[in-house]
Amino acid sequence: MSFDTTCRRLAEQFPEDFASWLLGYRVPLTELSPTELSIEPIRADSVILLQGQAEIVHIEFQTDPKDDVPMRLADYRLRLHRRFLEKTIHQVVLYLRETNSERVYQNCFEIAGMYAEFNVIRIWEVPAEDLMAFPGLLPFVGLSRSDNPIQTLRRAVREIQNIVDESQQHEAMAATYVLSGLKFEAAVIGQIIRRDVMRESVTYPRRTRRRTRGRTGGRTGGGSDRISDSSSNSPLETRPF
Repeated sequence: MSFDTTCRRLAEQFPEDFASWLLGYRVPLTELSPTELSIEPIRADSVILLQGQAEIVHIEFQTDPKDDVPMRLADYRLRLHRRFLEKTIHQVVLYLRETNSERVYQNCFEIAGMYAEFNVIRIWEVPAEDLMAFPGLLPFVGLSRSDNPIQTLRRAVREIQNIVDESQQHEAMAATYVLSGLKFEAAVIGQIIRRDVMRESVTYPRRTRRRTRGRTGGRTGGGSDRISDSSSNSPLETRPF
């Protein structure tokens, strides 16, 4: 399962948490299928559409920036407006992996005679405390801004264990495991998220096999920038977890 798909599942499980964070107020939202726009979504795994009584929230999760994102947002805005004339449309692109690319700062699509604007969130610039108040956003805490990323991730995992709904707790824990791979070495994640906890997630076996194959085939995509626990007095054991 990709990073983008993992985020989409979180938004499906915790729509009100995402709304409260992005809109600044709590509102009940339900998922809107892209098929209601009479289109096949370009990347269904990275798109989540949520609707309330007076608003539509369109979130695009992106691991890395892509050239076609601004045009895709403009396309969705027009189609959403045509279908829901009376509703306010909020569009957000959430970038997951820290980068120096200028594309993560682009917040509009502009051509002759047309201008469409959207919001951009670079998760590595968001203070960890801003996410801690929302259970559905805890899996992003490890990627957020913090003076001590490893301890912050530990704290997020402890908070996830306090989620009352068991299925939501398992989903959040599995998502934390997956998303943390964008920033932390596997051994660090293995120390923080216990294997016995992860096994309770229905998606754990598939993710474990994928992570194991990745280690066997070699690390790609900037793995050398990931955080290891160099302060530990004991060696970290690298293993499937």
